[in-house]
Amino acid sequence: MSTPATGAATLTPRRSSRFVAWVRAWRAGLVPYDEVADAIAGDEEHLVADAPGTWTDVPLSAALPTLAKLSPDDIRLVLPAPGDPRGLPGPGDFAGAALVAGEAVVAGGLGLIPQVRLHTSGSGDCFETVLWRVYPLPANAPAASLSLPGAAEAEAELAAALAETTAALTRLDVAQWRPELAGALAALRRPDGATDLPPGFDPRARRLFARAAVLDRVLALAGHAAPGGAINNYEAQQRDAALRPLTTACRQALVAACNAPLRP
Repeated sequence: MSTPATGAATLTPRRSSRFVAWVRAWRAGLVPYDEVADAIAGDEEHLVADAPGTWTDVPLSAALPTLAKLSPDDIRLVLPAPGDPRGLPGPGDFAGAALVAGEAVVAGGLGLIPQVRLHTSGSGDCFETVLWRVYPLPANAPAASLSLPGAAEAEAELAAALAETTAALTRLDVAQWRPELAGALAALRRPDGATDLPPGFDPRARRLFARAAVLDRVLALAGHAAPGGAINNYEAQQRDAALRPLTTACRQALVAACNAPLRP
């Protein structure tokens, strides 16, 4: 069964990254409100739970006005991981849930985390909905003290980590147990429309986001055991060690791209 973490990780790009990018562009006056919810959701159904002033789950478009008074700089992406809570506003329910999900949105005094819900219709068809759960953040809570890199630094770190990891995975003969990774890696040269940022982001942020968003899916594939137990525990540990620097650099790149300053 899919969990919030795995469900989010297999999308390209992550749901929180698209949420932050499009809501920031809206608040900067660069895209109309009517386009934001559809741009975030794509072909999925997105609902919001526990939004201020609501008593039940509401469509994403009905909850977005809650953020209408925020400036673009009040809205940011956080992609925490165990041992790396950078960007989280101190301990609490939101921080704990964000660490489990591996992604979240900080929007003024609110935090939002996407959860994937699986449903089965009466005819046996399976489908998903995405529920954004809203958390009130502690008043005046500081973000994690560790600083996050800007887009230029994140781009350099991602390039270095990609070269290092590619060499390590070649030595591990990753293609033997994950042949589909070859196609995923080739997609790095062919970003699709899902990896586009809205108006207002500069060329560096766009380039960084497109590359990191595709890498995020590659890492989601590589991070799972091969079908049929094609690798043993020792080989899995080697794989995880090889992927770790790239996983960190990829998270930092997505955060730097989505949180980059906007310009008209």
